[in-house]
Amino acid sequence: MEEYNELIQERLRKLQKLKDSGIDPYGGSFTVTQSAAGIFSSHGHKDKESLEQEGISCAIAGRIVAFRKFGKAAFAHIQDASGKIQVYFKNDTLGEAYELLREFDIGDIVGLSGTLFRTKTDELTIEVKSFILLCKSLRPLPEKWHGLKDIETRYRQRYVDLIVNPSVKDIFIKRSRLIKSIRDFFDERGFTEVETPMMHQIPGGAAAKPFMTHHKALGIDLFLRIAPELYLKRLLVGGFEKVYEINKNFRNEGISTRHNPEFTMLEFYISYADYNYLMNFTEELITELCVKVAGTLKVPYGDAGESIDFTPPWTRLTMMGAMEREGVDSGVFISIQNAKAFAVANRIEINKNASHGKILDEIFKERVEPRLINPTFITDYPVELSPLAKRKKDNLELVERFELFVAGREIANAFSELNDPADQKERFAKQVEAREKGDEEAGHMDEDFVRALEYGMPPAAGEGIGIDRLLMVLTNSHSIRDVILFPQMKPE
Repeated sequence: MEEYNELIQERLRKLQKLKDSGIDPYGGSFTVTQSAAGIFSSHGHKDKESLEQEGISCAIAGRIVAFRKFGKAAFAHIQDASGKIQVYFKNDTLGEAYELLREFDIGDIVGLSGTLFRTKTDELTIEVKSFILLCKSLRPLPEKWHGLKDIETRYRQRYVDLIVNPSVKDIFIKRSRLIKSIRDFFDERGFTEVETPMMHQIPGGAAAKPFMTHHKALGIDLFLRIAPELYLKRLLVGGFEKVYEINKNFRNEGISTRHNPEFTMLEFYISYADYNYLMNFTEELITELCVKVAGTLKVPYGDAGESIDFTPPWTRLTMMGAMEREGVDSGVFISIQNAKAFAVANRIEINKNASHGKILDEIFKERVEPRLINPTFITDYPVELSPLAKRKKDNLELVERFELFVAGREIANAFSELNDPADQKERFAKQVEAREKGDEEAGHMDEDFVRALEYGMPPAAGEGIGIDRLLMVLTNSHSIRDVILFPQMKPE
């Protein structure tokens, strides 16, 4: 740490020297005419003679990420948002201004103007005619930033991570492209993008523990939303037929490679459709996103050169069928005793008060979910796991629901929406009962939503897709924190 402090002290001395010389180390505006990538795109194919004849001028601004001084000349690499380009400072050209380079360091942000040429090694370079310091960097950039030992620091100091790891910035450019492509897809199909409340008086729409806050003026507790579902379905009652929302959800749960307490969801609803329709719709949506974001339907997976094939049609299995395929006895569906016995025999951890459906869910997560690598729809879940979904007509213990799994993780959850107000109220009551028995993730009674259903909601299908998890798959990222710019971390 002492050496690090010495480096900062040296930069502070340079900062003061610049100020004493009448130079603003935190300069104002600078007119940029080209980006690094734009220069290579327009002139990267030109040879030395062509560049000399054309005398191409340019002005760029960016951060110094490499700096080599040779007495009366110096080379640097300047990095802007688009990439890097080499620049050449020459004493004979710059005169007294050249001496200012003594006070420059890697990490400083500069603006410079010059002409393009090629060096003896044929590298496209800007010969600097004038330059200005735009921001003095007081902390040195790390020389070695990669490796697991630095991963916590990379997430905490994402601003540095983005400077020194171009591949990280590329992930977030793809994230922006993914969200834009989602909007384009839904807008082209006649959906209306909406915004619903982030603070709810009654948390609902998912099985999760909410964050709670307090509104002083109203004198009531409010909850950060765990899902927008109940508000979006109120819009179906109001006459909207196709709606979608891209926004944040908040769940007071553990942090892991797949969970961040604040995450981004796409949620959408279509009147007069069911979950079978949504499976085809989801294939169409995600295959289009694969092509636009990853450029292919075969996306790299893991570190062993494997890939995930998104080419439709995707596998469709019932929850029971998928479990039987992995060696789970079908008897676990018959009784809670059988399910408990199987869980105990296979060392699957379950809560002592867990319901039959919860035990089945834990068995599925342990035995089936990690093996679902290529896109797979799992359908027909127990009613108690899906309090907002419509029952199957041929088996009232199951609902018309599917989850989409890719790379061993849930990406989407969808169902034919329950629009029977009496059935919905009864299921809310069972959720309240489960909550009173200690299930903190169980839902509440939402009388206003029941009232909305009593006005009449058309048959509909709805779906939620985790954008962070989808991006993890499309960029072959191993942790959700790799695709969230500023993930939640423990305090330093």
